[in-house]
Amino acid sequence: MKQGTTIQRGPNDPGPVNEGRRRILMGSAGAMAAVSLLGITPLAKAEEPKTLPDYAAWKERNALIVHSTNTMETRRDAIGQGVVTPSDRLFIRNNLPTPPESIVADRDAWEVRIEGVKNPTTMTIGELKEIGVATVASVLQCSGNGRAFFPHGAGGTQWSVGAAGCVVWTGVPLKEVVDALGGMADGVEYITSTGGEELPDGLDPKQVTVERSVPTRALENALLAWELNDEPLPLTHGGPLRMVVPGFYGVNNVKYVKQVAFTENQTDVKIQASSYRIRDVGEKGAPDQPSMWEMNVKSWVTSPLETGRSGRNMIYGVALGGTVDLEKVEVSVDGGKSWKQARFLGPDLGPFAWRPFVLAADLSPGEYRIVSKATDVEGNSQPEGRTDNERGYGHNGWSDHGVTVAVS
Repeated sequence: MKQGTTIQRGPNDPGPVNEGRRRILMGSAGAMAAVSLLGITPLAKAEEPKTLPDYAAWKERNALIVHSTNTMETRRDAIGQGVVTPSDRLFIRNNLPTPPESIVADRDAWEVRIEGVKNPTTMTIGELKEIGVATVASVLQCSGNGRAFFPHGAGGTQWSVGAAGCVVWTGVPLKEVVDALGGMADGVEYITSTGGEELPDGLDPKQVTVERSVPTRALENALLAWELNDEPLPLTHGGPLRMVVPGFYGVNNVKYVKQVAFTENQTDVKIQASSYRIRDVGEKGAPDQPSMWEMNVKSWVTSPLETGRSGRNMIYGVALGGTVDLEKVEVSVDGGKSWKQARFLGPDLGPFAWRPFVLAADLSPGEYRIVSKATDVEGNSQPEGRTDNERGYGHNGWSDHGVTVAVS
């Protein structure tokens, strides 16, 4: 997109904050101070800044909805029709303030500790590069993408559809690192990654540390990545080194990774033990609830969004299968009463990447509810409705993700 292009927000985009749905529960003044300190205080719509914070100043401002200093969403009409999301349009979701630029001054010197293997050690990126290298295209998606559509007012950033992008990662396969270190220790069931952010003073580390555990089945595809879209991994997105778990929600792709441990149990820090858990509305998070690991099948329309002209209209969108390939995407212009199969666009970059799609539709003047429904090769299709849950996670219902278009 050229500088100066203005992307307008319309009725199909909830915008940075939906005041009727926003709910912030704070137990004390100290908790409120902590939220402010971490830079995640939501912005009211009128407060959306014209410029971006320094760590994200290189981003395309007109392509983003700024929810807070640490949360920025790609506008629906800025997603485009390509397989790979340009880095300067990719959404931002940080749980802690971004580390200083000094950590990427000498990228190859960054160290990561590997535990839970037969020969535990600390390795630099330079040493990791001597073990192996691979490239994978995968969707990076926040667990709460689609949260704005939940009617109960799920707490957290009110993402519409733009907390997702498809990017290309390059790094060393974690499996090759493990093999070089003698294999996993006996009895391990999880890969536990720890971020290298500096923790704010006065806060309990277990309450704020970014440390996530995923099942060891993720080892087959996991990467320790140092490049994003063929460029050195930006500090904004976890550089110099990030754990990448293709097919898993973004929170499991730990930024600034300083330790990877193969463990018998999941970590007991808050972000794992009680956060990112699927539970009924009103329930508190607990370790025995399903964790936000693998992504589900999903799609949404990216164009047209509000208006169209009578005659031939090209309906575009993107679809993902999570961890498996897509079989098809169907599009309806009458709110799901009838469906037509769309055509995939661009190259197939594998089961973890998304597939742009298009359907040509002849539309006469009137109002249309345009929705899309993806089906993967295992027969899983998007449901019509949502699965209501306390935090608004994992929404892939096709009805909510549709758009209403006036054709004249």
